Parts: sequence; C-alpha cells; structure tokens
Amino acid sequence: MTVTTPGLYRQVYAPLLDELDYRVDQIDGRLPKELTGTLYRIGPGRHQVGRSLLHNVFDGDGMISQFVLDGSSVRYRNRYVRTRHFMHGQRSDRIRYRGVGDQIPGGPLANIGRLPANVANTNIVNYAGGLLALWELGNPHRIDPDSLETLGPTDFDGKLGFLGAFSAHPKWDPDTGDMYNFGLDLLPTPRIRTYRVDRSGRLHRLASVSMLDLPWNHDFALTQRYLVFVLDPILPNIAKLAFATHSFIDSLDFKPAKGTRFLLVPKSGGKPRIIDHAALLHLHVTNAYDEGDDVVVELVRLDTAWSEIRRMTGMVNRDLLDTPQFPDSRLMQYRITKSGKVIERQLTEHPGEFPQYDWRRSTRKHRYSYLSGAGGPVGLFNSIIKIDHHTGALTTCDLGPSSVGEPLFVPRAPDAPEDDGWLLALNHHLPENRSQLLILDARHPDRGPRATAWLNHPIPWGFHGTFTHRLATL
Repeated sequence: MTVTTPGLYRQVYAPLLDELDYRVDQIDGRLPKELTGTLYRIGPGRHQVGRSLLHNVFDGDGMISQFVLDGSSVRYRNRYVRTRHFMHGQRSDRIRYRGVGDQIPGGPLANIGRLPANVANTNIVNYAGGLLALWELGNPHRIDPDSLETLGPTDFDGKLGFLGAFSAHPKWDPDTGDMYNFGLDLLPTPRIRTYRVDRSGRLHRLASVSMLDLPWNHDFALTQRYLVFVLDPILPNIAKLAFATHSFIDSLDFKPAKGTRFLLVPKSGGKPRIIDHAALLHLHVTNAYDEGDDVVVELVRLDTAWSEIRRMTGMVNRDLLDTPQFPDSRLMQYRITKSGKVIERQLTEHPGEFPQYDWRRSTRKHRYSYLSGAGGPVGLFNSIIKIDHHTGALTTCDLGPSSVGEPLFVPRAPDAPEDDGWLLALNHHLPENRSQLLILDARHPDRGPRATAWLNHPIPWGFHGTFTHRLATL
C-alpha cells in the first residue's frame, strides 16, 4: 500500500471508535513461556466530540489497551475512560469543554475562566491493587484492572492541591514500594506540590515549593534522597491565560533568558535546593541517582524550538500540505555537584524519545536505557534502541515503515540481572495499517522481535503504559 507523507500522519492518529475484546489469532514467532502477566497501554483513542473534530494530540479521549499474556496466547481488550468529556461526546456533537490545545467555539468569551477537560489519556499505573489513569492537570481516574471499567476520579480523600493536579509520571521507591509524585498549582499561589503515596494507597503531602515564575513541567525523577525536577523556562503568559485569547498550550512561552533550574526536594524534609543552568528543553526524564554528594539525572534533550513542538501537537485531523518532523533529540546526563556545578554529558546522538530502563534500578545507577528511535517516514519513531552506558554501545532494532511506542522492560525473573528480560512495545505497522505487540530479547534487540502479536486493527499513537505479572481475568 502506497501512502503519501501527509497520509501517514493521518494514519497514525486515526481513531479506534469501537471497544473490542478478542484472542489474538496471528502470532509470528514464539511467545516466551516465562513472560506472563498483563500489559496496559494508554493514549488518545479518538480526537472528536461526536462528529466534531479535535486537533491537539493532548485533547483526545483516553483509551486503555490491555494485553493478557499467559505464555501461550495473547488476549486484547480496549476500553475508554468514562470521563465527563468522553460521556458528553457519546451524546452530542457540540464541543462543550475546553482542551489543552482546542478551544470551545465562540472565541474568548466562550473559554474565559474554563480549565481544560480531564481526558485521562497520558499514563496508566498500578495503584493499591488497581489502576490509575493519569492526566496531569486534574484528578486521576481509578480503573478496574480486569474489566477496565472506570470506577471514578479520586482526589485521595481531598488531599490533592487546589486544582487537584497529579502528574502523569509518578515514580516508585523500590525499597519501600512508595509512590512519589507532584502537581502544579497556578492558583491561588503558583507552586509545585509534592506527594508520597504509601503502599496502602494513602497520600501524604511533602514539600510545597512556591515559585512566582512557575514553569510547566511534565516529568521528574527520584533518587534515594531527592525528588529531582528539571524545570525548563516554559512559562505561562498570564494575559493570554486570563483572557482566554489563546489555547492553554499556545499560552506557554519559552523564555531562554530565564534558564533551566534543577530543583532537588529532599524526600525526608528540609529545604529544597535550586541550581541554575543554561536553558534546556525536554519532556521526559529516565532515572536519577545519588553518587556520593552528587545527584545524577538522565533525560532526553530536545534540539528544536518550543514553537515547533507546540505546532506539532496541533496537527491532528487537519488537511496537511506538509507534516511536522518529530524533533531531533539526544539522551543526556546531568551531574549536579555539591557546590552547585552542573556537568553535562551526551550519552548518544541518536534521536529518540520515551526513555525507559529496568525499574528495579530506580533511584540507583543503571547501565542500560531503552528508547523509541526516530527516523523513517515523517520522522516517526520506527526503531527500538538500547544504550550501554558502560561501553557507549548503541544497539538498534529497525522496524521499517512503522510508528513504535515506548519500550517497557520486563525482567526474565525477579532476581535476573539488569538487561536480562524482555522489551514490550506497541507498534503500528504502516503498510498493513495494523498494530502489533512486539516482544524482544532486551539483551539482543538487534535480532528483531522474538514474537509479534498482530492485532486486527490499528491502535492510535499513544503515550505510556505499565506491566504487572498479575493476569487480568477475562
């Protein structure tokens, strides 16, 4: 099948309107018998309200995909998160709720004073025996891990901040099992609120850091001592926000003169540290760890203008004369010394995003990182890459004309060495317009997938996911 470049872009974001439940018939290769459990993925499944189209990737209704692996078969199920936005779209074609990038028709008067609707589309995480569907500007939604039924939003018994914000990228302490996270509050006082959620599901407030020039921030990392934030100068334009003359994302300006701030918030209490640095631009952090008195953090640095990233997010459901290229990027390491010096180190020049690692190494030095590699048609992510930080070696699995998501690492056994396990990735095979669950040997991704489970349909491009060894019941 020959597809034009704009057609490829539309193909990747085409909606999946149906909710399905079936056993996968076509599996190439052999499923590892020891790989049993459930993979959950989430992303925007449709960018429309009834028949009215939306255009920003962040505004699509959250759709969860569930893959149950029992060592000999794969079963697929998908369900939409029953948010207010989704339920309204089931009844009406009228755009009633404001989005991150989409405005309500009617100009500023129709949008002033309205916050973006929570579409629960960014991450899905394990929580207190169940799941949380996350969207960082509002409350998480509780999800049944078997049926994927939406159980409703939660504010942890009223303990979230004024806006109920809870980042889409919580982190776990592997020693205690506690989950750490943050939320951004613009009102009533701009601040970063930090939280710890214990294994029983109770939320405990940690530090609240006031910042008059609070930047938008998507991710953070965790060490044994600190919550680590890399705060790039992506700052809200208050006039644009207050008068709703622009969408929320178009009200965020990149101010390089402000620089990037590394914020270290002690897990055990105490005064946070702020270290100034030249302006960076990033979305995702991999891991961080303490090394003596130093703090080391790894992230994907984006080598493009913020305006281009902002433009790229708003090109869904449009008749395009051109298509955006996913931004050039580099995996970088930043060492923050006791004296406040920041030492920068490039780990690879190969462009990629959605960085992952062995989560058992959280808060500790890790040797391997895994990413979706960029390249191919319209700069889509069409490979899986592994970087060995000891040797600098880069190993690649080229998937051809594809759009592949974040590769999640699953260890072969609880006590297996780092890198001894599987990489699970959801891939959209463009020539056949079908999605695949890829299972690769993490030690040898260049040998290609050990098994490929072919779905009967494509899944729209999504964001993040999680794996549990618990088998979801069907």
